Amino acid sequence: MLWPNVTVVDACVRRDGRGGSPTAVADDNPAATDADRRAVAAAAGTSHAAFLGPGRAPDGSWPVRFFTATAELTGCGHGTVAAQAVRLSRTALSELNDRQHTGGRTFDTIAIRRPAGIEVWFDQGLVALRHPAPDERATIIAALRLTAGDLHPTNAPRIAAPGAPRMLVAVHDRSALLRVRPHLDELKAACQRYGLLGCFVYVPPVGDRPGAARMFAPAIGVDEDVANANSTGCLAAHLLDTAGAQTVAIEVEQGDSLGRPASVLASARRGPEGITTRVGGLAVIRDRH
Repeated sequence: MLWPNVTVVDACVRRDGRGGSPTAVADDNPAATDADRRAVAAAAGTSHAAFLGPGRAPDGSWPVRFFTATAELTGCGHGTVAAQAVRLSRTALSELNDRQHTGGRTFDTIAIRRPAGIEVWFDQGLVALRHPAPDERATIIAALRLTAGDLHPTNAPRIAAPGAPRMLVAVHDRSALLRVRPHLDELKAACQRYGLLGCFVYVPPVGDRPGAARMFAPAIGVDEDVANANSTGCLAAHLLDTAGAQTVAIEVEQGDSLGRPASVLASARRGPEGITTRVGGLAVIRDRH
């Protein structure tokens, strides 16, 4: 079916408004099939599409669903940034505090008009962390085609799950990050075997210098993501946990290998129930068609 009124948003742009992850946003149509929804991202030339529910859920939140060309996602960080930017743009408000319902979870969001775009933050919730099993670690590292010399000397791989689990793999510098050339079929099979969404390969932030990362998720039809906000929140949780701190705040640059420079902000806090995170990014509404 032809989907009317699709808005393309560059989510998680750099501070100067460049780049970002192109994301399609549209009002959902209850008569559409999931195959129709999966087709929207491809037709719009984006990796992801967000569908805004026609009305509030019983708890007062707005339902939002996310699709790639191959599957529905239980959550999408940069998609949330795009969706909430569009919701604010439809009002005369300078700031929109709301709640979103996605993948069985309801969480707080805030969207604020800024000179360079619309800044969006959302509560990612609890992030569970575990160490990968030896075979899990070895299989993913092999699929990424990383050598022992590429790996970070102190940051060991970690599995992080704000819902869907993914592996975080640190390399020692940005040159090593740009050299990563995974075998995508092997990585897809490995992620499916271990139930992983994908693999977030990163360079940790140091001092005032932002971190850098690349997200590979062929198991959900995204060979490489321009910006993966949820994984950035996972990284904040991991860094807080390994540092033994109570709070941490990071910025992670992404998308350079794809010519779409992006930036994601995240903070993590340790509480009585575990580690919770907030994730944010700046969105620019590019066009509507």
